[in-house]
Amino acid sequence: MTRTRIALIAFLVVIGILGYSAVYTVHERDQVLVLQFGKVVRQDSDPGLHFKLPFIQNIQYFDRRVLDLDDAPAEMPTSDQKQTIVDTIARYRIVNPLKFFQAARAVAVFEQQLGDIVSSTTRAVFARVPLSELLTAKRAEIMRDIANRVSTAVESRYGVDLIDVRVKRLDLPPQNSERILQRMESQRRQEATGIRANGERESARIRADADRDSRITVAKAERRSQELRGEGEGKAQEIYNKAYGRDGSFFEFWISMNALRDSLGAENTRYIGPASGGFFKYFSNMNGEKTAGAKK
Repeated sequence: MTRTRIALIAFLVVIGILGYSAVYTVHERDQVLVLQFGKVVRQDSDPGLHFKLPFIQNIQYFDRRVLDLDDAPAEMPTSDQKQTIVDTIARYRIVNPLKFFQAARAVAVFEQQLGDIVSSTTRAVFARVPLSELLTAKRAEIMRDIANRVSTAVESRYGVDLIDVRVKRLDLPPQNSERILQRMESQRRQEATGIRANGERESARIRADADRDSRITVAKAERRSQELRGEGEGKAQEIYNKAYGRDGSFFEFWISMNALRDSLGAENTRYIGPASGGFFKYFSNMNGEKTAGAKK
């Protein structure tokens, strides 16, 4: 191989290296800054093939898509001194790569600073609200307040569009969770005791009303019974009087027979002795009159 051919090959290699280092490609998802000795000389955002000075200029790529920052969970107190474990996420888009490069130089640096801003802002807002509000629908309003504060702090300074800041997860430390569960259990126990006391009080009232109504009903029934018994006895006495006035001897006979039935009617009742005396006066004479020789 002659020296001329070697020189030609070397020249072509150099030209190839120079040509390769002089071109770069911009994809649709990228936006590019051309740097010369660390200073920005041009910004390219149009997709396609572009050129630069070889070895002198270099390229800094920035993603134009929506990026996510998933920050590490941090412990934050609320206004009622309740410790919470907060896991936040932020979404942003780089809209001005020149300003972004001048303020942060790289995405990793910006995300570290953005994480600090989100954490400090969330901590400051949480310190003004009680835990009870964070567990209700009002949390959305609190998150909008945090997002607005972070947006004010980063958009104009870093050339980004902050799309959203959200609490991905909100937990309590284990010791706080246990205390809250104990307090909830105590509250439920107090509520159960109050409900049970109200039930017993209502039961006592109903029982007292029922006892009073029962006594009133029994008293009315007894009074009515006595009235009916009195009316019955009066009616019976009237019937007795009429019967006696109609036939006194038969009435006495009927009374005597009823007395005998009531006195000697049981199967285990026995009378042993003479049939003498007024109780047995009708045994010897149908008219109840004493016969000759009968004992008094």
